[in-house]
Amino acid sequence: MPRRDSAKTSPRTLRPLGVLSITSFLFLLFGCDRHGANDPSSLTFLIESNPTNLDPRFATDSQSQKIDGLLFSSLLERDDQMNFHGDLADSWSTPDPLTYVFHLRRGIHFHDGRALAAPDVKYTFDSILNPATHSPKRGAFRMVASIDAPDAATVVFHLSEPYASLLWNLARPAVGIVPHDASADFSRHPIGSGPFRFVSQSQDEEVIVERQPDYFRGAPKTARIRFRVVPDAVVRALELRKGSADLEMSSLSPDMIPVLSRQPALAVTQRAGTNFGYLGFNLEDPILANHEVRQALAFATDREALIRYLLHGQARIATGILPPNHWAYEQNVAQYALDPARAEQTLSAAGFPRRQNGTRFKVILKTSTEEQARLIGAVLQEQWRRIGVDLELRPLELATLLADAASGNFQLTYSRWVGANNDPDVFEFVFSSKRFPPDGANRGHYRNPRIDALVDQIRTETDREKRKVLCSEVQKILADDLPYLPLWFTDVVSVHRRSLGELPLSPTGDFDFLAALRALP
Repeated sequence: MPRRDSAKTSPRTLRPLGVLSITSFLFLLFGCDRHGANDPSSLTFLIESNPTNLDPRFATDSQSQKIDGLLFSSLLERDDQMNFHGDLADSWSTPDPLTYVFHLRRGIHFHDGRALAAPDVKYTFDSILNPATHSPKRGAFRMVASIDAPDAATVVFHLSEPYASLLWNLARPAVGIVPHDASADFSRHPIGSGPFRFVSQSQDEEVIVERQPDYFRGAPKTARIRFRVVPDAVVRALELRKGSADLEMSSLSPDMIPVLSRQPALAVTQRAGTNFGYLGFNLEDPILANHEVRQALAFATDREALIRYLLHGQARIATGILPPNHWAYEQNVAQYALDPARAEQTLSAAGFPRRQNGTRFKVILKTSTEEQARLIGAVLQEQWRRIGVDLELRPLELATLLADAASGNFQLTYSRWVGANNDPDVFEFVFSSKRFPPDGANRGHYRNPRIDALVDQIRTETDREKRKVLCSEVQKILADDLPYLPLWFTDVVSVHRRSLGELPLSPTGDFDFLAALRALP
């Protein structure tokens, strides 16, 4: 953890940037009383965007995948440490590095009453692998040569080369199992075998699901969930306050949470999460290609103050891309506590002295136009000014930001990884020199031959202890090289009706907890 330092950003430094504007707005709008409770057997869950495709073979947006996790079962599921357990699979084995054998639970049915069997599993993945379907998930199974279903309860995956992350891609909610005769319009009438069944979807308005009475792990206690699409965060806050909604999850700005927590009918559940915020460096840039410059910027960044005052404590400082709850996480890596004096010395020694105007060089940070992203940039601008770095902020629409990042048209970007950083396969995808866009997400063109060799081994090593050793070395190298400046892992935070009690939230922010939620009193 960064040490305390008298030079760190104070609440007074942050307030002029407008962090409290929404808080004040909420105070003005909130009335005094909350109207009567909703139907106690159902929930209204506010979400910020419309699920675009509820067919789990094609869903890639966050809302679709999270709802799919309730509608569909998968071969496997993950616990909070990212260990695998059986979902539809009762057991599995790997007789050799190219063969995975899954034995299915018996007596499981789809929501329409049909038995779920091995041919359904085979069909699901064969359809993803079929080029004609244009599934965006096809690349995750590029090492799968063929799939067999020798009997109703056995599925065999044959690989063209070892691929240790196969299990990750088979775990809920990555891909849910669909019936073998799924129609062309399946996304409009999805049929799964999960704890909830699909009822209806109204574009840009709502998705309604109901509990499945004969779900093989026991029927959920909540009878019905209405996922209501409300794009505006202030409106979501007001809906919670007046009682026309029951809960949201990680969809409000951090400064709204303390205001809502003071309302008698509302409560807040918060737990450490895995979504990762970072600054990405373009290593093709002549200034940022300098290792000492990147380290100096790390020493100049007061992440502790950003978390405390801007994120209202709703994050944990990150030392790398892999979250601390992960089985492969390595904590013994280089740390960058706030140290402006060391940052100044490092820049001077690297050949960047202060010029007559007090600055050493200028760099541009591209962010989204989201309010929080712009505020983070503004605080970094102030922090780095103290060491002579002139940071220009350039907010962009998200599509433009992503396009610029993919094309290498940036010096620095502020961005986030949501979910993809929960498997060691992310090291190859993000840091291998073979995975520059469009073939991966190494947008900063980071090159390190040792990293390339290690991630190739991580991809094929199926022994978890050996894989963990490889992951530890990768994390140590990345913490020293700093192709990313890790900022934090954001907490999973839900504002909800107090009567729901403490919610059993997942660190990944999935909706799985809804299946275990007790009925409203």
